[in-house]
Amino acid sequence: MTNFELSAPLFFLLLPVPIIVWFLSNYLPTPVTGLLIPTAFLQKFNSDVQDQSGIHLSWRLVALSISWFGIIIGLTNPRIPDTITALPISGRDIILAIDLSGSMAKHDFELNGTSLSRLDLVKHVASELIERRQGDRIGLVIFAEKTYAASPLSFDVQAVANTLKELEIGLVGRSTAIGEGLGLSLKKLMTSTAPSRIVILLSDGANNAGSSQPTAVAELSRQLGIKIFTIGLGEDNPQLLSDPRDAVDFITLQNVAQIGGGTAVMARSGADLDRAMHMIEEMIVGPEPAPPRIIYHELWIYPVSLSLIILFFISLASRAPK
Repeated sequence: MTNFELSAPLFFLLLPVPIIVWFLSNYLPTPVTGLLIPTAFLQKFNSDVQDQSGIHLSWRLVALSISWFGIIIGLTNPRIPDTITALPISGRDIILAIDLSGSMAKHDFELNGTSLSRLDLVKHVASELIERRQGDRIGLVIFAEKTYAASPLSFDVQAVANTLKELEIGLVGRSTAIGEGLGLSLKKLMTSTAPSRIVILLSDGANNAGSSQPTAVAELSRQLGIKIFTIGLGEDNPQLLSDPRDAVDFITLQNVAQIGGGTAVMARSGADLDRAMHMIEEMIVGPEPAPPRIIYHELWIYPVSLSLIILFFISLASRAPK
């Protein structure tokens, strides 16, 4: 109760009003317009009334006093303030487009000394990014041979992160349709009214499926005012690989990001991917923390309810037969 407060304490000035009214009604002269009753008769009548109902008048007076005090307490609006942290709404919508092709199952990455598949690495690093973006609306698109919106744009970043952690290879085929994944991401952002709309696309291969060319889709994003950031995961130099087809088409990712007004980053290790995510996050700087919001737990209803209950019982007692 240390935070208890009265928002309108001046209503306490009304407490003596009944006494003032009683005083004025007894001591101010009143016009005589009715039948004159002898003084001796009035004295005898008042004596009989006091003998018969003095006790009733006493408890009524106490009850009315308590009721009046409760009404005054209600008028002063007692309340308890409570400070809550407001969600820092940023006005930013972000779609993460994740490559879920067959090559993402390769175990050729490490993070903090632990060997991980490419997909497990993406789950770990990207879910941390998602959970950090409180105040943004985050959505999730996955693509391989086909594309699928795994999670709609939502402020519930924890739910989106949980969805990402549950993804498995083969849900949408095993090829890599970068253009299709980028196109679906733009489609999800086209109806958004957010002032800032962003796609973060991550792929470990080349566009070898689908009918949409990534650079053509990037041109559309520029017209729509949607920024595209891309991350290449793996190795982009075919000469360093046993199978040149496993190389990341980083040139295409660079062109897409350049056209889309964003940045392309190459990640050849777990640490590189973590740095890439943080770098992109810094480029889409979040808002200042929203100021705390104060809500009030109103207490006026309790004294006013007590007053009304008392008045109700006084009314019942007045109607009861003598």
